Amino acid sequence: MSDEVPDFLEDLSPERFMGEALKEARRAFEAEEVPVGAVILDVESGRIVARAHNQRELLRDPTAHAEILAITQAADYYKAWRLTGCVLYVTLEPCLMCAGAIVQARIPEVVYGAVDPKAGAHCSTFEVLANSSNNHVPRVQGGVLADESSALLKDFFRQRRPGGASRGDPGSTNGAPG
Repeated sequence: MSDEVPDFLEDLSPERFMGEALKEARRAFEAEEVPVGAVILDVESGRIVARAHNQRELLRDPTAHAEILAITQAADYYKAWRLTGCVLYVTLEPCLMCAGAIVQARIPEVVYGAVDPKAGAHCSTFEVLANSSNNHVPRVQGGVLADESSALLKDFFRQRRPGGASRGDPGSTNGAPG
């Protein structure tokens, strides 16, 4: 048996997996969706078991946020609703709906990029993920590749506003979360 570490296990840094979530966010941008991407990592194997980006416009579904789609894929992969061996990486602080789904899925760790000062449900507007009265409270790390995540969101909204003007706080989706 070799002592060599397989390539996919060499870099398990949060930045690596947030980079994968950013790839998904760019796919959303190209599809004219709010550019939020998510991936779910299986901790034991070090492999991504789900990846998604916002598809609300495509699916005409208000629940088609990147996190919800990724959670659904991971549940299908595991054939279970409890995702206790996973880490969710998402480019934007989860909204109320997505934070609720994270708690319900028992995801033990969440890593996000940009804060969402208008709709974030970890620490910005609401504190769902940090609420100790929940039956499950995940570990949360924010700010991983936040500048890249925020820049993508700003570029998206700047292109869609008359005159290219930006509104609101940097990194904010201005009421259009996840």
